[in-house]
Amino acid sequence: MTTHKLGPDVTVLADSLEVPGIGFLPVNSFVLHSEQPVVVDTGLGLPDRDFVDALGSVVDPADVRWIWLTHPDRDHTGGLFALLEAAPRARLVTTFLAAGIMSTERPLPLDRVYFLNPGQTLDVGDRTLHAFRPPLFDNPATVGFYEDRSRTCFSSDCFGGPMPSADVATGADVGAVPAEDVRASQRLWASVDSPWVQVVDPDRFLATVEPLRAMDPQTILCTHLPPAVGQTARFIDTLAALPGIDAFTGPDQAALEQMLAHFEPGGRG
Repeated sequence: MTTHKLGPDVTVLADSLEVPGIGFLPVNSFVLHSEQPVVVDTGLGLPDRDFVDALGSVVDPADVRWIWLTHPDRDHTGGLFALLEAAPRARLVTTFLAAGIMSTERPLPLDRVYFLNPGQTLDVGDRTLHAFRPPLFDNPATVGFYEDRSRTCFSSDCFGGPMPSADVATGADVGAVPAEDVRASQRLWASVDSPWVQVVDPDRFLATVEPLRAMDPQTILCTHLPPAVGQTARFIDTLAALPGIDAFTGPDQAALEQMLAHFEPGGRG
């Protein structure tokens, strides 16, 4: 896991996951260095990742006051329970639906949960976080937020895209990647992560983009893309063209068998 400081307000904890045939998917978490420090998502839950240890290089976990869970998918919740233990004063910002989803695996300590819905706000001492539903999402419990002091939008999965290598995926600035390559990767990710956009009504979808346009964030921090500064207009143009996009079709069983043969001892390749 790599860390990047974005000015005085945010640190990125950057990780990635290789997805065969697609690329290297960034998997970011963030620390908002507000008066009451906020951790946004808690990374992968793989055995070789220690989220709390990595977080400790950025902020003392005991000082964390809020854990904003953008949604309860496993690539966002890997270090959640370890962090709740290491940060005894922290409350978990989530939704009724997300808590219900998580209860099928491991119930949340409800006395530490803070339910917040899109359209509501959270006061973290020296600034206010404005919750919203990103235009693209793969989980109905998704809630991102906009922080107007630093003009930063935390967009969860929205705007994500696989990168060509782990180094690029964990990089400090998606501006280092050619704009057309970013656009292509975002379109691919939309077809994988939000396949409903293929059949959505264009006008109704575009109405969900307008709040982002009104925010006009300087920085977009997506879980699945390197940090993006000054890219908002371009990203919104990419979003606006997504309705009707071709659906993603993943490998079938024959392709899986070919991959397994490649990796088996004595296999071809």
